[in-house]
Amino acid sequence: MRRGIAASALVVALAVSMAACGSSGSSSDGKADGPVTLTYWDTSNATNEAPNYQELVKKFEAANPEIKVDFVNVPFDQAQNKLQTAMGAKGAPDVFRSEVGWTAAFAKAGFLEPLDGTPATADAGSFQPTLVQQAKYDGKTYGVPLVTDTLGLLYNKELFTKAGVAAAPKTWDELKTAAAAVKEKTGVDGFWLKAADGYYAMPFLFGEGTDTVDAAGKKITVASPEAVKAIETYKTMFTSPGTAKADVTTDAYAHMMDAFNSGKVAAIIQGPWEITNIYKGSAFADKTNLGIAPVPAGASGKAGAPTGGHNISVYAGSDKAHKVAAEKFAAFMTSAESQAFIAKKNSTLPTRFDAFTPEVKADPGIAGFQAVLASAKPRPELPEYSSLFASLGTNLGKVVQGTGTEDGLNTVATDYAKLLPGFAK
Repeated sequence: MRRGIAASALVVALAVSMAACGSSGSSSDGKADGPVTLTYWDTSNATNEAPNYQELVKKFEAANPEIKVDFVNVPFDQAQNKLQTAMGAKGAPDVFRSEVGWTAAFAKAGFLEPLDGTPATADAGSFQPTLVQQAKYDGKTYGVPLVTDTLGLLYNKELFTKAGVAAAPKTWDELKTAAAAVKEKTGVDGFWLKAADGYYAMPFLFGEGTDTVDAAGKKITVASPEAVKAIETYKTMFTSPGTAKADVTTDAYAHMMDAFNSGKVAAIIQGPWEITNIYKGSAFADKTNLGIAPVPAGASGKAGAPTGGHNISVYAGSDKAHKVAAEKFAAFMTSAESQAFIAKKNSTLPTRFDAFTPEVKADPGIAGFQAVLASAKPRPELPEYSSLFASLGTNLGKVVQGTGTEDGLNTVATDYAKLLPGFAK
């Protein structure tokens, strides 16, 4: 999941020797003197998702009686900082669920164990190649893809039909037209966009053929003419007829989801992590009422949303026995059988081809997002990339409240220059 990414950059040096942080009780050949207890930090939703991961962990323990797992659920919005603090001092988990944007940064800092040639990556060829690439840093693999996601246009088919909207809008202009029709014919808002959040603004940048940065060219592009055009379009999604006004409160995300799930708004930009909650809403008691389509295209004709998701990573500071056990655990959690199990329980997208079984694809939410995933944009191998969303979100909140687009984006570019020495503005 890509929500609430922490502001701090993760590229820091190790504060203490890894040897001082590691677990104890192993021999030189990596075999434990007794049963191994792994500490696993899970960052999934505590209510809807974590219980299913706990069930999967119990299956692992049953198949591996010599390994016990201490399952710790850590709120996603706190996990990045908690992990960074723990791995830089003491108390780090042996293995954990890492958002894809964190993996390269943690690897650069020396916190993660390379997994190439271990049981964890034995099935690497079964995974979608772009997802494996996102788990790499400096040519080495530091995570195994667990789940993947992206953003799509989610819409209420019944409301669209009542408004005479026959198909999912393919451009932002078409979406604004549809929103106005929904408002006129049904009385509810046609579209709600999460404001002041850099991640949800990325489809607008991609739609104009740009990004926050050009990682390969070491150039900051967030204030380019293309980016300015993208954010001007973004601003209209809060002011056009039938669109919800910008909500910049701390509860904005919950407000948006409550409105969509109850049929008080017809369309949103959202990811598959919310599908199980959406199905519980009164508007989607019939699951087939949920429409899923790619995010609309920009004026350039291009469309796309960021690829998100989570990897399983192993802490470099654990002793050898715990690393060996953690690698076995990572392999189990990302196996085709385990991914299919989680997909059916949580309606999340598997990362490997052989986990898309007929039963998994029978879930209309999964089937819908599987088609959307083809247009998702992989993240560049830039450790600081996930930290870029914070300044963008903060300043977009100011832009939708009256700050000029160019002024707002220039402020973001200045912030980026501090995070990315060597990048040209």
